[in-house]
Amino acid sequence: MSQSLTIRRPDDWHLHLRDGAMLQAVLPETARHFARAIIMPNLVPPVVTGAQAGAYRDRILAALPEDMDFAPLMTLYLTEDTDPEDVAAAHASGLIKAVKLYPAGATTNSASGVRDFDKVRGVLERMAEIGLPLCVHGEVTDAEIDIFDREALFIEWVLDPIRRDTPGLRVVMEHITTKNGVDYVKANAQDLGATITTHHLIINRNHILVGGIKPHYYCLPVAKREEHRLALRAAATSGDARFFLGTDSAPHTDPLKESACGCAGCFTATNTMSLLAHVFEEESALDSLEGFTSRNGPAFYGLPVNEGSLTLTKGDAVSYPDKIDTGDGPVTVFDPGFPVHWHVTA
Repeated sequence: MSQSLTIRRPDDWHLHLRDGAMLQAVLPETARHFARAIIMPNLVPPVVTGAQAGAYRDRILAALPEDMDFAPLMTLYLTEDTDPEDVAAAHASGLIKAVKLYPAGATTNSASGVRDFDKVRGVLERMAEIGLPLCVHGEVTDAEIDIFDREALFIEWVLDPIRRDTPGLRVVMEHITTKNGVDYVKANAQDLGATITTHHLIINRNHILVGGIKPHYYCLPVAKREEHRLALRAAATSGDARFFLGTDSAPHTDPLKESACGCAGCFTATNTMSLLAHVFEEESALDSLEGFTSRNGPAFYGLPVNEGSLTLTKGDAVSYPDKIDTGDGPVTVFDPGFPVHWHVTA
């Protein structure tokens, strides 16, 4: 087995950077390894217009250390009041690369999301016309639906009808967590891709619940049964260009995670590349790592592959910080629960 691997510099196609002091602290953790990232718009208040996306991009670039090279790829938060022409203008200017659909109440800061999908039909039709992708948080939010079934039912009740009613709409199923999601992507060759997170390749729901609740493994969509984790690993390592990396790295301070009503999210920006090399090596698929991290996403979004490179070398166990200090408080780095031996060396 190779002890060194050089790939094109990777991208992260689903990233939370937050704002203010948190942004200042966590941005370097991504920019150290990744050239670009799709930036989530679920701030408070959310990023809903082109002007707001431009202002947020400026804040991100202002927070970027001078010695780092990183391009934020901006998105808009879809609401029932979103103006199709504002979306089209922001896309035409090169500012935004996607629009994000959060079903109302599905995850962190999603209260402004969509409840009545008929009210966003005009926006979706305009997006299909101009080739602008829709990124979806794929869960229904009906109170009577079991949380472990919400992704599968979203595909049946929401996503498939949207795609049938809006021909040509390009869709990214973000952070898929189920075999259902994998199978749906494989069965639909046109205009559909999916991101897979680092942590969903590593943990299943037992990791969250067995032996005591582990708040730093709690995320949304929540990790599922082992059969689903294995399906995700098979998809990510398969070489299928419809699957690509979106870490969904989501920083919350420890007091917000370790509370009676803890926030959902795993912070993986710091150690994702080492963890992915470990996973792909376990699956005897190191030759597919570059596709998953560096080629498939640009192909879907119609962007060039990065010119730079990143080298991973296998050696003694890697030592990553347990926490990242921020002006808002400490953020715990995702702990895979096993030693990792792949170092990012160049």
